[in-house]
Amino acid sequence: MKHLIDPHFFFKKFDGCDILTRSAMLAYQKEYSMRIIFFAGKGGVGKTSVAAATGIKAAERGNKTVIMSLDVAHSLSDIFDMEKTLINQSKGQPAQVGENLWIQEIDIQEEIEKNWGDIHKYLSTLLNTTGLDEILAEELAILPGMEEVGLLLHINQYAKDNSFDVVLLDCAPTGESLRFISVPTTLEWYINKIFKIEKTIAKYARPMAKRFYDVPLPGEDYFKAIERLFEKLKGVDALLTDPKITTVRLVANPEKIVLKETQRAFMYFCLYNMSIDAIIMNRVLPDEINEPYFQNRQESQKRYVQEAEAYFQPVPLFPVNLFKDEVLGYNTLKALGDQIYGARDPLDRFFKGKPYELTKIDGKYQLKMKLPFIEKKDVALHKIADELIVRIGGFKRSVMLPRQVAALDSLKATLEGQYLLIHFDV
Repeated sequence: MKHLIDPHFFFKKFDGCDILTRSAMLAYQKEYSMRIIFFAGKGGVGKTSVAAATGIKAAERGNKTVIMSLDVAHSLSDIFDMEKTLINQSKGQPAQVGENLWIQEIDIQEEIEKNWGDIHKYLSTLLNTTGLDEILAEELAILPGMEEVGLLLHINQYAKDNSFDVVLLDCAPTGESLRFISVPTTLEWYINKIFKIEKTIAKYARPMAKRFYDVPLPGEDYFKAIERLFEKLKGVDALLTDPKITTVRLVANPEKIVLKETQRAFMYFCLYNMSIDAIIMNRVLPDEINEPYFQNRQESQKRYVQEAEAYFQPVPLFPVNLFKDEVLGYNTLKALGDQIYGARDPLDRFFKGKPYELTKIDGKYQLKMKLPFIEKKDVALHKIADELIVRIGGFKRSVMLPRQVAALDSLKATLEGQYLLIHFDV
């Protein structure tokens, strides 16, 4: 499982990037013995069950495995049929559930004390000055994204320490999962574009503001805390977008609405440069059911399974039959894992395609992005300095361009099959 991240990969695509981005790349020019798999999809399709079943299969092969919940409504302990007090006592740290197997449900209060202290303190004070009750101000100061950053900090630390061989991520529903994977690039953009300006303005405005306003400006402790937080996160984006380490498995059910959501998830994960290596089609009615009551449902499921195979090829699709009983507890999860993977190694990369790549053809640069299930009218492109911004619906992706590409003025795009081809010219 050990692999060396190619140091040339980052320079070929991002030559001319800023110091923070370049240092993030350098931090990952070493060997890692870690495999990371996201289990994502629409709410209620069985992501937690599939992630847990995969964890059991990985642990049985001797891999030290942790399953982490990215959902605010944690259910990992429930799916293992555990006493809740065990997780509560772990205070957001990994809790062992079997040989070589741990689960982790993040405790936001513990994360605030550990990583967000000075930031949370300032936000609480700021809200308190508006007249809010102190306790309410402390609650409202827990901003969206804090839990996601906490998870990223754990993942990054596990990678640096080689704490685990395998990290499996039980994702929240699609929209929240996409917010999670966008956190590193969003924070990097903030640090590079806004942070230094904010820090400088606050430094010079603070003495004057104290004379005229009761609203406090952030102090040096606040800015130092943000810098420490970003330092701990440095390199996690390279980790999550390295297909040798991290892949996404989309969990779906053979239903029209679920398939539409899975198509959107497939496209958006590609947009964020995540490699998708399998589709797991969960809860398929088995052929041995001969009851007339289920006949229409069986026929529609077969049709949707065939459609899914056509939609997502060449990414493999693993059909999983609906169990007779509720999937609950170690033994049932183990049986689910056996049905999904059979004799296959669950840690294999079942598909090795690249979401996007920058090439030079006949002296002209071309960025090729895999964005299935879209039309040209759905895409908006903007180039600002050395950044290319690709917007699809409510989501956007910023791609840092090499110096020689960023200097080019002309930008046009064509759509060929599943690929968006972005051409740069003088």
